[in-house]
Amino acid sequence: MKRLYAVIALASLSSLIGCSAALEKAVEQNPDIVFNAIKKNPKKFIEVVNEAARAAQEDARKDEEAAEVTRMEEEFKNPKSPKVEEGRIIFGSKSAPITIVEYSDFQCPYCARGYNNLKEVREMYGDKIRVVYKHLPLDGHPLAMPAAKYFEALALQLPDKVEKFHDEIFNNQKALNDKREEFLKDIAKKLGANMTKLMKDLDSEAVTKRIAADMEEAREFGFNGTPGFLINGVSLRGAYPPPYFQKIIDRHLGNKPE
Repeated sequence: MKRLYAVIALASLSSLIGCSAALEKAVEQNPDIVFNAIKKNPKKFIEVVNEAARAAQEDARKDEEAAEVTRMEEEFKNPKSPKVEEGRIIFGSKSAPITIVEYSDFQCPYCARGYNNLKEVREMYGDKIRVVYKHLPLDGHPLAMPAAKYFEALALQLPDKVEKFHDEIFNNQKALNDKREEFLKDIAKKLGANMTKLMKDLDSEAVTKRIAADMEEAREFGFNGTPGFLINGVSLRGAYPPPYFQKIIDRHLGNKPE
């Protein structure tokens, strides 16, 4: 362990005084050289270590951004093709030139942030955007699957009310966590659902197959966390703020938003 600390310290020390083969050999033979130097100037050592860490993080960020740009360019050339089945619930104009398919989890706090960001984007572009909400309930969120089932069961009888159900959950995620399934029932009742039919439909083949298909499609496209978005086939992974959506949308449209 002492030798390990010596190696780390040497990396920082060398950035202060320069590194040569002679210095490296001397430290290998006597690591106390480094420790004594640190003791004499601990503040400077910490500054150098922190600076090196920041530089490493910045390099990693740049590498990640470069990889993301490369991936995005490839997807503009070869966009992903999610299924939008006949009768699928669509938020917004069905004839919109931009289709955003969202893979989401009703209990995920990042999805709530993504909901607010996407809401802002929809306000910017109006009828140019339509949204298809798909399900990716994560194992760590026990209420995500029940909420997805309520969404799809409600869609079978009140398709025009499903978006309100969706919005109510994301606007009141704390209530979902506190009241659990009772909160879902309360929303459905408030929207005028036939609760007998709804409870029967929760575990119906139509509902379970649709959610399973959404989850399978999300994983095929490499979405392992939530939220994830496909903007005319170009992916955006995470609760990114509106400018990231704008960049992709404007390129698809070939102009700037009005």
